[in-house]
Amino acid sequence: MKTIVRIAALAAGLFAAAAQAQNISIATGGTGGVYYPLGGGMAAVLSKYVSGLQATAEVTGGSVANLQLVGTGKPYLAMTMVDAGLDAYKGQEKFQGKPVPVRTLMVMYPNRMHVVSITATGVKTVKDLKGKRVSTGSGGSATEVMAFRVIEAAGLDRDKDMTRERLGVAESVNALKDRKIDAFFWVGGLPTAAVTDLANSPGVTIQMVDHADLVPAMNKKWGDLYVKDTIAKDVYRGMTVDNQQATVMNLLVAHESMDTQAAYNIVKAIFEHREELIRVHKEAANFVLEKQKTAATGGIPWHPGALKYFKEKGVKLD
Repeated sequence: MKTIVRIAALAAGLFAAAAQAQNISIATGGTGGVYYPLGGGMAAVLSKYVSGLQATAEVTGGSVANLQLVGTGKPYLAMTMVDAGLDAYKGQEKFQGKPVPVRTLMVMYPNRMHVVSITATGVKTVKDLKGKRVSTGSGGSATEVMAFRVIEAAGLDRDKDMTRERLGVAESVNALKDRKIDAFFWVGGLPTAAVTDLANSPGVTIQMVDHADLVPAMNKKWGDLYVKDTIAKDVYRGMTVDNQQATVMNLLVAHESMDTQAAYNIVKAIFEHREELIRVHKEAANFVLEKQKTAATGGIPWHPGALKYFKEKGVKLD
């Protein structure tokens, strides 16, 4: 009888533990970018090392869509560019009147703006996009947010001066190969698989368009969110010179209501098992405590769980 009771108690305990297991989704981006594979790696790490947590990576339209998912209050982590995240936090632009109580868990890696064409189109400068067919990123992406800001800083009208398409990076590459568009915008890590595919395509020579000179005008209007940066010529086949471009930081964020201990566990697992993520994508090498700075968040507050972990590690955020 005692054995039966013990078995029943054990079964009840296991059932209770299972009932308490938390499922969480990581909102990433399209399959051709860096967010999705890296988000898949994060999901594997969290599921493996955070007790009671089951995480999955979700394909999305990108940062704006991710922040909207966080805004539902459902259990989401979101990858986002800091400019889109700040819009969500302030309730401006695509989040006008609908602020999202978003909190920063960690600064991830720099996101490089790619303005991509091929030599056959004759597009060499941003101003050359006038009269062209251009993809400014998928709807729901921060690529679109930043693309509009680059176009505006160049003195172009995004609606009158070009024929715009709203394609993700993989779709943009295919459309450019088929000459259905002349150029596309993409903000992502290095290398981005879809851009690598374009650069390696037979009969195609990639043309990366410089635009770093537009950063001051962008920052004058939107705040110090962007920096002048470089995509080295050895990143994509066919580049003959370094690409002078604009960069913005990526964040991992959550809803302010996320439990402090849960947030702490998530941040701890990612940093302490970073090597597993680097094997998924080398941009995870940028996941370092020394780069966790308040200035890099654009003003989006830290989650208390993240602060707890950083304090434990002696990280100075300012």
